Amino acid sequence: MSTARYSIGIDLGTTHSALAYTDMGASDGDKTIHGVLEVPQLTAPGAVEAQPLLPSFLYLPHGDELAPGERTLPWSGDLPYVVGELARGRGATTPIRLVSSAKSWLCHPGVDRRAAILPGDAPPEVARVSPLEASVRYLEHLKAAWNHAHPDAPFELQDVTVTIPASFDPAARELTAEAARSAGYQSLTLLEEPQSALYSWIQNSQGQWRKQVRPGDIILVVDVGGGTSDFSLIAVLEREGNLELHRVAVGDHILLGGDNMDLTLAHVVARKLAAGGTQLDPWQMRALTYACRSAKESLLSDAGAQNVPIVVPSRGSRLIGGSIRTELTREEVTSVILEGFFPQVDASARPATRTRAALTQLGLPFAQDAAVTRHLAAFLARQTSALSELEDFAGRVRADASFLHPTAVLFNGGVFKSGILAERTLATINGWLAGENAEPARLLTGADLDLAVARGAAYYGYVRRGRGVRIRGGTARAFYVGVESSMPAIPGMEPPIQALCIAPFGMEEGTEAELQTEEFGLVVGEPVHFRFFGSSTRRQDQIGTLLDFWQPDELQELEEIQSMLPTEGRQPGEVVQVRLQAKVTEAGTLELSAVPRNGSERWKVEFDVRGQAQS
Repeated sequence: MSTARYSIGIDLGTTHSALAYTDMGASDGDKTIHGVLEVPQLTAPGAVEAQPLLPSFLYLPHGDELAPGERTLPWSGDLPYVVGELARGRGATTPIRLVSSAKSWLCHPGVDRRAAILPGDAPPEVARVSPLEASVRYLEHLKAAWNHAHPDAPFELQDVTVTIPASFDPAARELTAEAARSAGYQSLTLLEEPQSALYSWIQNSQGQWRKQVRPGDIILVVDVGGGTSDFSLIAVLEREGNLELHRVAVGDHILLGGDNMDLTLAHVVARKLAAGGTQLDPWQMRALTYACRSAKESLLSDAGAQNVPIVVPSRGSRLIGGSIRTELTREEVTSVILEGFFPQVDASARPATRTRAALTQLGLPFAQDAAVTRHLAAFLARQTSALSELEDFAGRVRADASFLHPTAVLFNGGVFKSGILAERTLATINGWLAGENAEPARLLTGADLDLAVARGAAYYGYVRRGRGVRIRGGTARAFYVGVESSMPAIPGMEPPIQALCIAPFGMEEGTEAELQTEEFGLVVGEPVHFRFFGSSTRRQDQIGTLLDFWQPDELQELEEIQSMLPTEGRQPGEVVQVRLQAKVTEAGTLELSAVPRNGSERWKVEFDVRGQAQS
């Protein structure tokens, strides 16, 4: 990393990806030389244009669909797939060949993310790809675009930061890192998207951010993107006359974003068509959903646009004249999204849950409640003790508060390009604050909602060199491993599980911790499973804390890892006395190692869902 000229930041988004950079050789305090890469991509067959955003869509064309040369990029010949704007456009009319929301699938523990499962409803003749492979192709495209534009500064020699949702669990983080490594990313760091958005705001302020926030502020970052909603809280402290930022809380992983809004609008349009006697089949509904995505973006970003035409292909017809035509109006978009996704609710509101059917289609685990504001209310209510360990906030947090009171709000994500949605969300938050006689939260302005995450990631690489202001925080959760209790056999009862803290909340990247006083038995040579848990509220637990009991909302069980640890010359089924060590890597992933009392072996269990432990 010491020889890198540029810090490259990559926003691997659900609907768009972007690459920004900071020149680390030229800077002046908070002022840095930075930019955004215009990414060459196919916008029509045989037509290449450079755009700041790369749509995160992968299209798998039929062998005869595009003529030779129509898939050629400046750095390659014809590829068997298309990434970017042309992929999104083709997918709107032929959705069974389109891969979308790969990022959401990448963090879905209910499927094999290395299996070729996308597109989910593709016919047998379409060669499917895995969520991991789709992510690799987006990352490869961005790397090739950089090398094409900067042949004198090869991508492989630069410092690269890839962003992830703050709510990604260790398995999803490791999969993202694996995708980047597979794409040839050598010097890699992972960064949470809300932190990246705040870094971008700091950079854009040209040093004026210190005049907009003050010690004692609690910044709420609300990030609603194409596929997820992410919430983070960042406290502003003063140390030796300088302002410091500490990330003190992150929300759960919520699959709720622009994709849900597109689908909702598609059903609104479908009902209009049904009223006129036109019924759409599932294939046409997918095409309609993609058409509504484009219409929504146009109507929310252009205050002068009142309606956008919608065209849905007719089945069995290739003629435009055979298509189904309708429109989506500005009034429909604003009313449906405002009331459905950003309703003005009380601070006591919580996301609704429903009894699920016993059988369900295999798909993404979307949030059951579409109201972002209800999820936000629940998040703030869970964080009333988030500042308890910060001396600077002693006495500042009211004991009678039913939720943590933010003093400033920063919006991020393409959804908030609509000022209407940002205003509604801020008004709702300030309504909650007024209900508890608290000061209204200020809006932090000047954020670049499309490119903030990429820009902030590039600035973070600069900050890691010891320049600029760094947001402290470490791990966003405390992590635990399940330990089976030793007890006599009882008919019909499994041994109880204890939760052993292996990484406390806030454990910094590049640090390692070891349980010094306690040893455990590790079963080798036969199939076993590791159970992992995470908590965003238990901040007091230290490495080695062993929990016999916890409330359902304190610990959330993460993905179980099935494995068979190698015997290393021991007998299958032998229980080896080991000490446990946990490490948060520089890249931001978590590793658990077991070291025997006698012997030189070292068993390493990574949150990488490979299906086997690494030794």
